[in-house]
Amino acid sequence: MSILQNEQEVNKEETTEYWGVSSSIDLYDCDLALMQNAEAIREFVKILCDRIKMRRYGETQVVFFGDEPRVQGFSMTQLIETSLISAHFADASRAIYLDVFSCAPYDPEDAAKFAAEFFKAARHQVNVTIRR
Repeated sequence: MSILQNEQEVNKEETTEYWGVSSSIDLYDCDLALMQNAEAIREFVKILCDRIKMRRYGETQVVFFGDEPRVQGFSMTQLIETSLISAHFADASRAIYLDVFSCAPYDPEDAAKFAAEFFKAARHQVNVTIRR
């Protein structure tokens, strides 16, 4: 059962429909070579969107920046027809901070598991917010 389904079960009596699902996925001890590869990041986004059944709108933007070594790395944005996927890749700590927001349902745990596998994360954490 997905987190969204659990949330809906808990709030059965509530008549307000949700607007969207926002998941913050933190990935730790990732493969640095993948994190520093813009093409790998674009491929990840393409597969993720297919996996969670989100239609990409436009090209994936991947930009490297950061004057301070602690935060230096790629940032990514991908518009989807139902909202946005974004991430920052912090090279120094080998951490990735991925956000998926959509007004269409998806399974945040599945998205997190795929991201962790793709970037070879040693561990990950997911925080989900139901937007109303």
